[in-house]
Formats: sequence, structure tokens, C-alpha cells
Amino acid sequence: MDNLALLRAPFRIALPWGMSNHAAAMGARKKPTKNGSGKPLQGKRASSAAQTEAVAPEDQRPPQHAGDQPGTRAEPGASTRTEPLTDLEPGQGHGRAQVFLGDSRELLRSVPECLESKVNLIFADPPFNWAREYEEWDDKMPEDEYLGFTYDWLDGCIDALTPTGSLWVNIPDTWAAEIVVHLKRTRGLTMINWCIWHYRFGQNTTGRFINSKVHALYFCKDPNSRTWNAEEILEPSDRATTYFDPRTHNKKEGVSGMRTPMDVWYGKYWGRIQGNNKERRANHDNQIPEVYLERVIRACSNPGDLVLDPFLGSGTTCTVARALGRDTIGFEFSEQTARSASQRIEMGPVRIDPAEPTRHTTAIFAPRATRNPG
Repeated sequence: MDNLALLRAPFRIALPWGMSNHAAAMGARKKPTKNGSGKPLQGKRASSAAQTEAVAPEDQRPPQHAGDQPGTRAEPGASTRTEPLTDLEPGQGHGRAQVFLGDSRELLRSVPECLESKVNLIFADPPFNWAREYEEWDDKMPEDEYLGFTYDWLDGCIDALTPTGSLWVNIPDTWAAEIVVHLKRTRGLTMINWCIWHYRFGQNTTGRFINSKVHALYFCKDPNSRTWNAEEILEPSDRATTYFDPRTHNKKEGVSGMRTPMDVWYGKYWGRIQGNNKERRANHDNQIPEVYLERVIRACSNPGDLVLDPFLGSGTTCTVARALGRDTIGFEFSEQTARSASQRIEMGPVRIDPAEPTRHTTAIFAPRATRNPG
């Protein structure tokens, strides 16, 4: 998953101002210095009405890197820069990409596009507070402090969106409920879907059921005017590929033989990015697959729109967005991570084809030669 640091992709930075009480009270938590996705259809606006511990269980955490110690707080603004790290100009079907270095809470309140509420789509894959050994970020906050941090960046994201904008949050069981309540009850956003990203490579445990999912929370400001491009994400229907149901070829609504994906996401290329997977970036153990971001970006934005990722990590969001002709901005807390992500953004995706949407079947049964009489 893409939650290695805190900020992302084509590059600029501005001075922080007006941080909320949460941010002002606690600042960015930083470790002490150590020594040594091309051819999308033009989208349309939707017209129809449309726990937890601060640290994950041991068997849920990835391997730790030895030698790092828990971090300490840094003063607000201490690591946020006012100059862009990188700025990739648009061209040849690619959008503009900018990466800013610093605390996402500050950057959401200082980057002009955010201040002017010009962001069409935000995808956020934040640190999970599972005591991971990031380069600089302290991933072991007290629970109340982590939730304060979470609400603060969520509020910044909401304010940065256009009136028709959408927000996606990739988050585990640990914090999903708190985020949903904040977005629905406190900020008044509309939940469109509570999706599940399901993967088969969970970590072994015998004391409970193995964790094999992350929540993909889809919210918007206005359900009747949000961007929604169903044609861009259609996949083969099980009724057509497995059961050969003639009704699927005579649909009154939709495309014959195809369907909008279900809200549990799995299938070819949807697994965790590990081992010798060609998408894997060195020193990033939490990447989200390209097909995940392709689906979100194609469905919820149009070419030329602005896509923002407040936690850049390995750079998947900005890499796919730029390749699909969207302008994109990423925020990252770690300079080393930001530079690595910048290289990836410039190189482009390695799995998806920007000119053709990915449309793999997700059927779990082999095709039936004849209809089952029972």
C-alpha cells in the first residue's frame, strides 16, 4: 500500500498558514535525525439521486526495520518547503505533475490549488499508525493524537475539493469507523460506496481470522453533480462469461455482457505488491496496485481534472493520474521517498495501458458449458 510517508507528486510548495487546532496543538511527528493512467471517455456528471488499538496486532504488521527508534514531535512547518521539489510539465497525453515536500496538513492549507478549492479528486492512503519504521514519520502516536491528525488532514482535503469533487480514503479496520463518522456526521459528506480491496496474501495468524482486506471509502460533496464515468470501468459480467445468461446481452440499461464492478475488488493484478512483482519499487513495502488507482481515477475524474494525493508514498496515484491525462499534485513528508516517487511518476505506469481501460473478468467459477437444470 502506498502509505509510506505523507505527501505527493508533480512539485511545488508553499508556506503553511491557518493550521487547525489539532495541527497547532501537536505539530508533525517526526523522527530524530539519524547519523549514519491516455484514452478515457469524456466523463459526465452523475444525474441520478443517487476500535480499536493505536497499534495493529503483531501478526498484522509487516516486518520492522531494525535500528530505528520511535520518533519525537517536530515544530509545525519545520519540514515543509516553499519551493517545488519537481514540476513535470504536461505533454503527449500526460498531465502536469507536481510534488511538494512537507506536512500534508500544512500543504493542504497553503498550496494555491487547495486554497482555491480546485481539486477534483483526492485519493488518500495515510499512515495507519501501526508502528511502521518509516524514514522520518512517527507511526506510533497515542490514539487520540492520531485521530486528531486524521481529522485535520481530512478537513483540509474536504476544503480543497471543488463542489463536485470526490474523496477516497484507503484505510484498515483499525480506523475505518472513526473516519466514516467524521465525514458523514461532522462534515456532512455523502458516502457513495464502502468498497473493499481484497487481497489473498494476508499475514498468517491462528488467533483470529486472517486480515485480507482494506477499506476503500468513497465520499463526495454533491451526489447529484459528482463526476462518474461508468463506461470507463466496466468489466465482463459473470452472467455472460460464466453462466451464459441471454438476458445480459439484451440489457435495458448498461452495456450488453458488461457490468459496473462490484464493491469488493479482487482479481488479476489486484494483489499486494510484493516479491518480484514488476510494479514493486525498492524500499516500499506498502504499494497499492496500479489497477486500483486506475479504477478510481477513470471513474471519478475526467482528462484535464486535478487529482491530489496527500500521502505520496511510492507515487502510484500521481503516476497513474498523469498517464491518464489528469493534472496531479502529491505531498510527501520524506525527501528520499518524494524523489523516488518523482522518478516513478516521470517513467509512468508499468502495468496499465493508458489508452485502454483494464477489463479483466473477476468470475470465481469456470464457465459452464450448459445451464444447470437445478
